[in-house]
Amino acid sequence: MVEIPPEVQARLMGLIPAERIRAVQIPRPRPEILARYRVLQDPTPLLSDVLDTLGITGVIAASVLRPITPGTTIAGPAVTLRYVPEPIAPARAHAEGLRAKLADRDAYAVAEPGDVAVFDAGGREVSCMGGLSTTVAVQRGLAGAVVWGGVRDVATMRRFGYPVWAAHVTPRTGKFRLEAVELNGTVDCAGVQVRPGDLVVADDTGVVVIPAERIEPVLELAEAAAAREAQVVALLERGAELEELRRALPPERW
Repeated sequence: MVEIPPEVQARLMGLIPAERIRAVQIPRPRPEILARYRVLQDPTPLLSDVLDTLGITGVIAASVLRPITPGTTIAGPAVTLRYVPEPIAPARAHAEGLRAKLADRDAYAVAEPGDVAVFDAGGREVSCMGGLSTTVAVQRGLAGAVVWGGVRDVATMRRFGYPVWAAHVTPRTGKFRLEAVELNGTVDCAGVQVRPGDLVVADDTGVVVIPAERIEPVLELAEAAAAREAQVVALLERGAELEELRRALPPERW
């Protein structure tokens, strides 16, 4: 069983058994690297192109994970939580006074400010994050959440301006429908593998996941591509001749 530092232990609510917590310390990029990611303009299309050149699968469209708080952009390391269906029907669980098995607040307890919560609920149309969850996440300073499943209380998310991407918006609770089985293990997010510490970048166009060991090389390629694009934009704006545009960046690569 992983060792849990006392300061983290003090924040845990006991919502997931300790033996299901796979890691507390996760790799995180240096602050200056995150700062450079956060100033990229329209980052997910740019990063998607870079991942294509490297043969990395890590892109999810906004039509699959919709931005609940449009106009927000995030970049931060992933803290992951995996759910499976609860085997007991909700009516029976309520009747017998059983305990719900959602563990979002324990995920926030092991997270650091600037982290991104990634919840894998198998894409099911039930909520694993709502208003109370959002309030705790904001208090803990998380950058946002990516939910391969459902969310609710979206007015609270928008009131806080808390960035969330989710497959579904639904009133149906995940209580007694989902069981947290692993915190900070490898999860699936709409067909993309996400590990603790992988970099999650999301905007109105979609979500991009960059493997932790490739964060800096991807950034360097993205910055170079952004500089080339900025040069082409400047040439277009001043009415440059086609040959000059070709030298800056061949049109077939636009």
